[in-house]
Amino acid sequence: MQIEVIDPKKTAMIVVDMQNDFVASGAALETPAAREMVPKLAEALNICRDAQIKVIYTAHVHRRDGCDMGLFDDLHPPIANREALVDGTPGVDIYPELAPAPGEHVIKKHRYSGFFGTDLDIILREWESIPSSSRGRRQRIAATQRLGMRCFATTGSSFCRTLQQPITTRTEDLARCQPRKSTTPRW
Repeated sequence: MQIEVIDPKKTAMIVVDMQNDFVASGAALETPAAREMVPKLAEALNICRDAQIKVIYTAHVHRRDGCDMGLFDDLHPPIANREALVDGTPGVDIYPELAPAPGEHVIKKHRYSGFFGTDLDIILREWESIPSSSRGRRQRIAATQRLGMRCFATTGSSFCRTLQQPITTRTEDLARCQPRKSTTPRW
């Protein structure tokens, strides 16, 4: 689905898991493509903030004792060995060049989906600038280190909540937003 107009009053940028454990050089779950996209994502965040699009982050974390692990113990050795994504460690912090601005929230999650077992949906619904009425669909822009399970789980959950979900890891898409008289950025 092609989105022609992004209405900042109905839109939020969701930054998915751009944490030190994924982005930093030498990190246990290092994803080089994530580090490569940092400059463009930082630019996209500035564009969103300038257009008054709300920004919210997710951070994949687990308790040190593993009581919230689920299948991650079986899937990812660095998580199973508590070398990565341990709540309260520097590895779960958002990568410094993408750090949240004052007032922006970081949602801690224990599964791929940013909605599963978190208050992400509640926050998005409570923001006055993103109405929940049926008169207009709410929009989300998801930015993630790669188009994988994390992004698909969060955007799929978003779709199930009747939220329109443009997905982009391409800053040039956001950079083409042109404010009009109504201050509605246009792709």
